[in-house]
Amino acid sequence: MEENPFPAWSFSVEQCLKQYNVRVDKGLSSYEAEKRRDRYGWNELSKEKGKPIWQLIVDQFDDMLVKILLGAASISFILAYMHRNESDESGFEAYVEPFVIMLILVLNAIVGVWQETNAERALEALKEMQSESCRVFRDGYWVSDMPARELVPGDIVELRVGDKVPADMRVSLLKTSTFGVEQSSLTGEAMPVFKATGPVNMNDCELQCKENMVFAGTVVVNGSCICLVVCTGMSTEIGKIQRQIHKASLEESDTPLKKKLDEFGSRLTTAIGLVCIVIWLINYRNFLAWDIVDGWPVNVRFSFQKCTYYFEIAVALAVAAIPEGLPAVITTCLALGTQKMAQKNAIVRKLPSVETLGCTNVICSDKTGTLTTNQMSVAEFFTLGEKTTSARIFRVEGTTYDPKDGSIVDWNRINMDMNLQSVAEICAVCNDAGIHNDGRLFRATGLPTEAALKVLVEKMGVPDAKVRNRIRGSQLAASYLIDCKAVNLGTCNWWSKRLKRVATLEFDRIRKSMSVIAREPSGHTRLLVKGAVESLLERSSQVQLADGSCVPVDESCRQLLLSRLMEMSSKGLRCLGLAYKDDLGELSDYSSDCHPAHIKLLDPASYSSIESDLIFVGVVGLRDPPHDNIDKAIDECRRAGIKVIVITGDNKSTAEAICREIRLFSAKEDIIGRSFTCKEFMKLPPSQQIDILEKPGELVFSRAEPMHKQEIVRMLKEMGQIVAMTGDGVNDAPALKLADIGIAMGINGTEVAKEASDMILADDNFNTIVSAVAEGRSIYANMKAFIRYMISSNVGEVISIFLTAVLGIPECLVPVQLLWVNLVTDGPPATALGFNPTDADIMRKPPRKNDDALINSWVLFRYLVIGSYVGMATVGIFILWYTQASFLGINLVSDGHTLIELSQLRNWGECPTWSNFSVNHFVVGGGRRITFSNPCEYFTTGKVKAMTLSLSVLVAIELFNSLNAVSEEKSLISMPPWRNPWLLVAMAFSLGLHCLILYVPFFADIFGIVPLSLNEWILVILVSCPVILIDELLKLVARMRARRFTAKEKTA
Repeated sequence: MEENPFPAWSFSVEQCLKQYNVRVDKGLSSYEAEKRRDRYGWNELSKEKGKPIWQLIVDQFDDMLVKILLGAASISFILAYMHRNESDESGFEAYVEPFVIMLILVLNAIVGVWQETNAERALEALKEMQSESCRVFRDGYWVSDMPARELVPGDIVELRVGDKVPADMRVSLLKTSTFGVEQSSLTGEAMPVFKATGPVNMNDCELQCKENMVFAGTVVVNGSCICLVVCTGMSTEIGKIQRQIHKASLEESDTPLKKKLDEFGSRLTTAIGLVCIVIWLINYRNFLAWDIVDGWPVNVRFSFQKCTYYFEIAVALAVAAIPEGLPAVITTCLALGTQKMAQKNAIVRKLPSVETLGCTNVICSDKTGTLTTNQMSVAEFFTLGEKTTSARIFRVEGTTYDPKDGSIVDWNRINMDMNLQSVAEICAVCNDAGIHNDGRLFRATGLPTEAALKVLVEKMGVPDAKVRNRIRGSQLAASYLIDCKAVNLGTCNWWSKRLKRVATLEFDRIRKSMSVIAREPSGHTRLLVKGAVESLLERSSQVQLADGSCVPVDESCRQLLLSRLMEMSSKGLRCLGLAYKDDLGELSDYSSDCHPAHIKLLDPASYSSIESDLIFVGVVGLRDPPHDNIDKAIDECRRAGIKVIVITGDNKSTAEAICREIRLFSAKEDIIGRSFTCKEFMKLPPSQQIDILEKPGELVFSRAEPMHKQEIVRMLKEMGQIVAMTGDGVNDAPALKLADIGIAMGINGTEVAKEASDMILADDNFNTIVSAVAEGRSIYANMKAFIRYMISSNVGEVISIFLTAVLGIPECLVPVQLLWVNLVTDGPPATALGFNPTDADIMRKPPRKNDDALINSWVLFRYLVIGSYVGMATVGIFILWYTQASFLGINLVSDGHTLIELSQLRNWGECPTWSNFSVNHFVVGGGRRITFSNPCEYFTTGKVKAMTLSLSVLVAIELFNSLNAVSEEKSLISMPPWRNPWLLVAMAFSLGLHCLILYVPFFADIFGIVPLSLNEWILVILVSCPVILIDELLKLVARMRARRFTAKEKTA
């Protein structure tokens, strides 16, 4: 790569050839090309060295929640290995818990690695834009199909229509009078750019101003030329974009939700560690004892078995505290969200983007192809009326290349006067474009402006009714053809058959027009001209009126035409003048290149004289029209607190006109300080730049290059904004990659932009972004509901285990049971909460802030209260089974088990020292008899029924608690659970899963539980349902607090 490439645009062709030591008529020798390749390298984009697969895998475990899970799984595996011979568990049963946790982690790692490997496909898509072969002058002769990768600076290359430019090159010689390149994907310019050979005398030259340069990856649409290669490979503009994309990918930050979950994970780690330490401190006397002699501990006794037991309780606490099912539920909810968005034409490539959309507060939008259709269309045209002092304005509907899209307002084909027929004739014949349908979209072949003129002609029709019917019939027949990609332009064809083109006077920058010589059936020739209005008026001596008569152009007529021109230009329309000439002098009978006057057509310098003494016909106003309802989408963004910034490669006046049309700015609004070229903005001091970006209100930046877009996005992110960036071109890719959410166009977008994006718009419409933001906000609100639900459930589990340790009773829940609850039983209701109904005013609220707490102090208090009840109910029913004969009128000893005192249950570890302690065998569901070889087994093997009751209460309470999560503050009376029927289905499904492990012996053995009787189920329900009443009271308090806060704000 060349560090300081030669600024070829600012030097003459001769100086450039001298710099690269080459002649146009000879080219480089093969030997010299090899020497230069050693210096500059191959003409290809280098692949940045990515992370090795092992590094990607390791990175997936660099997450606090994952680390906690990994630690819990490792410890569980060690304990299972140590105790596999001490319990009835064997083989797979002993390792269920660590196996399931590790399975979750492995699946999470696979998904993460897959996403990261997909993320860099944008770099591969860039390579596809490079030309594969080209026509090069080497060793004194032309090589037609030389691989483009073999090009070196100094090579002489010929470009023709349709060629993809293989490197950054200096235009050295035009072989045709005009040479045009489609470079919108690189610079954002809506129209093809015509190139010249003269130097550009600017020190700090924008890409758009380098009119003597062609850039790798762009496409030739008009003419041919000879070029000098000046930059290859990574030194090209497309190579610079690749480096920017790679740099942006390294700067990618976590999504807002990921940051909050990481923060939650860090706090959870601290909390788990503290609670584990507290449990050990409370119970240390159970495994560590000593005697005090003379103030010093002696005869220290340590029980490894009891120490391990309390260590297992700590592991159970970790399993209970970690919402293992949360990653799976979040992924499921986001996946469901992507389906909803796909139905609204927003295709999400990266799942976290769904949530990021919900907190977006700035949308940086490209103009061409996003706010506008990127399809030129005629908006209006005008001609003179019956007098030179009157003008007729015709407004044209439609925004695409589809001839059937819209019509001319108040148009009557039957009454097409001679003047309007001239308009149709010039637009149809003085035109090289075509239109085709790729199955989804009507596209232009050739110049977009000319394609738009042909669409206008189709809408104008023909004056003859019989011809009209014949054209309509042929178009109908064409629509039934197997290959109907080519659009049948019957009206244009009819006008073209009336006048046969015999010569073309190509466009040039001096006269700013192009024309064709057309021969009538009588043999008489006419000149049909289109070009810049002012230029045609200067060369017009007459003007055509409505009846076809021609009158001299006087000053009042000229001023009328210019005033109409100014009015159209102020609307952002690109205006083309139309004219003709009947008397061509020596060319009046021109028919072919054998004509004596043909030599005159070979000299472009004579074109101005041929195109003189014209008859002016009218003016056509074209534009790249905005999408339908784009102004409403802008208003929606304002109401939602989202700032819209337009960043485009177009010139300043065009950008401002479009922004006024879409109501980004009002028609008469002063936009000084809100509209800048990127060069102007980048020259400002950093503090002033930040002030401009921070001010409320919309902004527009024009003449943008890729680095400008990227820098603006970076500044906004550093200010703490959540930025969505839209774009369709290669030049947009670095900014798309850097933004919090990059949004590419699906129809007109380049593959580079799509691969760099997080989301693709299937309809290329800004309105779809606004719909997607609303969906993102809804999804986040529902995600918050199920995250809080799962966390509140885990708080209850933690408190139950904590109470178990504090009271010193046998563990009422084992880790594998907690894992089942967290993953399976809680999962379906949590997922169903993702279908909670959307608030009607969701797009009337401002975006949430980055630092908005996922769980604030009031919500934490609520769930501590709920969690405390969950813990007390879960542990309480365990104690009741051991100590009470009945509860709430339900007999608890019908199975024949032995009742004991609470003090015995709390000191069960001392059971071997108790004298005369005995227990009865008892029968559980399914006729299974629980027997004991040692009475102390009553607190281990014998706790199976009590543990089943505890697990069932935990499951039932969490199912009831899911009803509380339908709304954060609204009562179940005002927001009944059937508003979300999926939640009721999920609750039934989870209850069914719980019954499955209760009543299928294989699963019951794995989870250490037994079937329950009907009375026991009634007890479980009675103990569980108060959780709804408790949360209803807490919601009532929350609503009262909110009303008081609102009242205080109003009085203030």
